[in-house]
Amino acid sequence: MKLTLTGHDDRYAVEQLQLALFPDNTQGEAVSALHRGKTWLTASAQITVGGKTVRRSRRLRASEETVRLRRRCLQQSYYLAARELLPAVPPWGALAGVRPTKITTKHMLEGGTPKSADRLLKDVYYVTGDRRALAVDCSTATVKAAGLLQPSDISLYVGIPFCPTRCTYCSFVSRTIGRKTELLDPYLDALLKEIEVTGRLLRTSGKQLRTVYIGGGTPTTLSTPQMVRLLDALRESFDLSRCIEFTVEGGRPDTLSAEKLRSIREHGAGRMSINPQTMEDGVLRTCGRPHRGDDVLRAYREAQEAGFAAVNMDLIAGLPTDTIDGFRRSLDTVAALNPANITVHTLALKKGADLFERRENLPAPEAVAGMVAYAGDTLRALGYKPYYLYRQKYMSGSFENVGWSRNGLDCLYNIYMMEELHTILSLGGGGMNKVNLPDGSLRRFHNPKFPEQYIEMLDTVLQQKEALFALMGGASC
Repeated sequence: MKLTLTGHDDRYAVEQLQLALFPDNTQGEAVSALHRGKTWLTASAQITVGGKTVRRSRRLRASEETVRLRRRCLQQSYYLAARELLPAVPPWGALAGVRPTKITTKHMLEGGTPKSADRLLKDVYYVTGDRRALAVDCSTATVKAAGLLQPSDISLYVGIPFCPTRCTYCSFVSRTIGRKTELLDPYLDALLKEIEVTGRLLRTSGKQLRTVYIGGGTPTTLSTPQMVRLLDALRESFDLSRCIEFTVEGGRPDTLSAEKLRSIREHGAGRMSINPQTMEDGVLRTCGRPHRGDDVLRAYREAQEAGFAAVNMDLIAGLPTDTIDGFRRSLDTVAALNPANITVHTLALKKGADLFERRENLPAPEAVAGMVAYAGDTLRALGYKPYYLYRQKYMSGSFENVGWSRNGLDCLYNIYMMEELHTILSLGGGGMNKVNLPDGSLRRFHNPKFPEQYIEMLDTVLQQKEALFALMGGASC
């Protein structure tokens, strides 16, 4: 859809909302305008779709103008016009960002209540009731998680950007190795060097690790000896005495064995993620995942036998060839296992994924809405509560990804990373360091994306770590 601005240059704020509300290359035109009077700033939007034109406006006292309030006013006017042209009420209203809970979390950390946070989402951002409940519940979990932190606490992410094969919906930067494993050992050598240097820097910084998360890719693409080597290096380089959560993302059950799971557990990890995405064998084949639903059940049983107290399982609503009935069967099967966490993603068509170019056999938006609604209703009825959520561009139905937790077994790393409550150190290819500075600002430092680049640029990566710790006030190694 063509977007024209008049009287302002806040394109990003309006354009992101437009993409969220009209994600499917809707043909039409939109004009976002701002008129400055002596007393009022008036934001207006005129949108034309399918021969129908709607115009709506909102205003703000000129004396109260800030960048944030001006952009909010522009988005409100755009949303109110768009709502009249859409087949259903947008669940997230005038919110366009990937982290809608940042608004409610900030409100509650500053003394607001769940009830006042709900009013804020309703009256200012027009969020629907079910999404307001999701956001407020997640912010309640965030406030609780924030209470576990000391000013010196940070979290650690270790990236293993490899997968056995590439799923059709995946846009992550990772290497599919198949049977070609020759890059794994050189990558692990480089990663262990970064672990060693970062451990020395951390010891002199006064900072302490609170959570550790090994993600990917599929970290369990590593063989059992390689995984043990990695876990041993982490325990040798980092003081884990204050670490209250250590997660390894197993992901695909075809990379897991009883031996590997036992080794991971014996070497310190207490949480495991086993991600079926769907339990429907036909949908798995369509998505390029070579395992079967039965393999998921086997891997889950072996994780329990290995002693993991908490297991997360991921599902995706909106996968190609899936149906409402198929998604219900998948959710019911996974929920019957009673895992600590069930994360329900909504399919996002990302440009780096094969599925972006070949959008075949995708469920209709109405079907995806039914899947998401069934997940929420079922999991709440079973005693699960939402504890973190985020949105992505190009999501089916403009919904969200939600982590559900049983008996308060929230994945704290997910909360700390998504809500940016403290510094996240990232090691390995594709990692992004999020550094919370003393002045309240956030700085991001990216590691090279591809494994080959990471290996070649390791000296630069280590120099960046030095700079990062200097910003945090730590001494160099």
